Amino acid sequence: MNIAFFTRPKQEITYLYTDFTVRQALEKMHRSRYTAVPVLDREGHYVGTVSEGDLLWFIVKGEGGEPHTMAIESLEDFKLSDVPLNKFKNQPISINSAIEDLIIRSMETNFVPIVDDRGIFIGIVTRRSIIKHYYEKNILPQE
Repeated sequence: MNIAFFTRPKQEITYLYTDFTVRQALEKMHRSRYTAVPVLDREGHYVGTVSEGDLLWFIVKGEGGEPHTMAIESLEDFKLSDVPLNKFKNQPISINSAIEDLIIRSMETNFVPIVDDRGIFIGIVTRRSIIKHYYEKNILPQE
């Protein structure tokens, strides 16, 4: 079995681009009901994962780290690339990686970003899909 078996392709998931405004990011995340989503550059490279917490702290801390809140309209002035993503590390793995690497990485986060040999984002593997597969294969009664 390889990683491709578990991968949800890019076309089926929610992701954001670095040039989206913070407001666009918040609205897309709200519609999708995901609390963390992959961030890509326009060439399709995986840049990182943004979480609701990353966006919240960006809004609360503001520029220069001074505590304040922003009007929703001002969120259109900031790009997602302005938001520090280092609080939520979610490093991608290659589609050619061993299944053991995928399982180990999935223990750290709800989803694992998958990239091809050029570093182009191709999809994600959710922790749920791995657990579901192994549950159905090993725990459910065999017919």
